[in-house]
Amino acid sequence: MTLLEVEDLTVSYRIAGGEAPAVRGVSFSLDPGSKLGVAGESGCGKSTVALALLRLLPKTARIGGSIRVDGEDVIGMRWGRLRAVRWAGASIVFQGAMHSLNAVRRVGDQIAEPILLHGTAPRSEVPERVGTLLERVGLPRWRSRSYPHELSGGQRQRVMIAMALACEPKLIVADEPTTALDVMIQAQILRLIDELVGGQGIGMLMISHDLAVLADTCDRLAVMYAGRIVEEGPAAAVVADARHPYGAALSAAFPKIGDPASRRAPRGLPGDPPDPADLPQGCSFRPRCPVAEERCAEVDPVLYPVPGGRSAACVKVRAEEAV
Repeated sequence: MTLLEVEDLTVSYRIAGGEAPAVRGVSFSLDPGSKLGVAGESGCGKSTVALALLRLLPKTARIGGSIRVDGEDVIGMRWGRLRAVRWAGASIVFQGAMHSLNAVRRVGDQIAEPILLHGTAPRSEVPERVGTLLERVGLPRWRSRSYPHELSGGQRQRVMIAMALACEPKLIVADEPTTALDVMIQAQILRLIDELVGGQGIGMLMISHDLAVLADTCDRLAVMYAGRIVEEGPAAAVVADARHPYGAALSAAFPKIGDPASRRAPRGLPGDPPDPADLPQGCSFRPRCPVAEERCAEVDPVLYPVPGGRSAACVKVRAEEAV
């Protein structure tokens, strides 16, 4: 059974004078034990998708489409059932653990809170459960008595992962979980996440702007731009040979170690993603696209199938595959 199924998800925010569409018709699925990465620049809608999965968006947001977690409709779910699904069915690891942890409470108490709220273990067994969780993420049990400011950035992120695992969820959403960490700690956290997900059959949706991180961690990769998925496929293939110009630009923006040409001529992408309240006509990527044609101003392409279990939303891809 599919663990997470998202169909035609739309999210818009109320603003002065109307609505701004932050997510426009996003669809994807995730099976138990699999890992899907979502990439894109800031403002492309990645975090909005993550928050929508458990209805954590502000009241100014309007959600459409369908979100099913383990077969249950999240959008139409009653508050009591939604509260039960959060943490126990699906949990989120947020970016910046220091902002997510309570600065005046010991980390052990914060890990214990979802266990106590959901009643997944008798109260007398909770301290042992907390100690076990800390050990699973590579921290000694005595760290349960620490306050967040007494931990390093990597240790705080490990505490966040322990909290996410506290109620043994089937789905974990990781929103930029390693952005604020140095490369050594980042590698440790990614290895830890990979071991925990692979060993327990947990489905994971990982969001990041770093394609290298997603290629090393995830099975499949979806690239988002202006609120839509513009390319999707096996992670390694998308990074190595992107079929959409935006995916290619993201991949080229990361210099390759040992490649003199990459180091001496780094390639970026001029401009910024469009304002959701003022999207360009036709293809949203057209104003920044290095290979845009006149027809791109007339057509807003959908995802076209590409050999190798891939898809890309570009009229040039459709024309090439039709030949």
